[in-house]
Amino acid sequence: MTELGTPSIKQAWTAALQSPKKRDKLLIGSFIVAIILSSLPLFFSFIQKRKGTVLNDWVLAHVPAYDVSVVIFTIIWGMALLILIRALYNPVIYINYVWTLIFINIARMLTIYLVALDPPKGLIHLVDPLTGVFYGNNVITRDLFFSGHTSTLVLIFLCLEKRTDKILGFISIVAVMALLLVQHIHYTIDVVAAPVIVYMIFVLTRRLLKLDKLKNHED
Repeated sequence: MTELGTPSIKQAWTAALQSPKKRDKLLIGSFIVAIILSSLPLFFSFIQKRKGTVLNDWVLAHVPAYDVSVVIFTIIWGMALLILIRALYNPVIYINYVWTLIFINIARMLTIYLVALDPPKGLIHLVDPLTGVFYGNNVITRDLFFSGHTSTLVLIFLCLEKRTDKILGFISIVAVMALLLVQHIHYTIDVVAAPVIVYMIFVLTRRLLKLDKLKNHED
């Protein structure tokens, strides 16, 4: 135990792996995510080659485009580090995150496939050397509806438990949504729809897999 009575990382994960329901969700969820992530470069390569529609976006038409890539990824990777730390001490956070991420990726692949869009006018390429591997290390500009960057932060916000973490997560969501529009990476509908869709997926995933029960009940 830590000084504050919180289980150590080893204790937390040992207990989780000894619980059949938690262990199954941990291992199966991680395996499925690995498969999905490995398929993304091929999917995005296909998406990038096709033509789509350019939307008439009133908001973007009134927002000058600037390169704010560094700020965007500082926020995203900062929040990713925060939830990693929280998940290390609470495997249930990881379970919630990984299973919701599975369905978010499936939903994004479906909507991106069905809603063929060309990038907004004035787009400034957003290149992240860390996540570029999932795009086959290519610049992808047609993965638009709905925003993956916004979705990531919304999912982190939903999985975090502490009030101060939630506040920080909410501020991060609003900031990145605005910055994505400033850089003309997404249409307004892409970033506005993401929180709604992710929240719905999060709620449905928890109900479907009965994830709420993992937090308060041991097997």
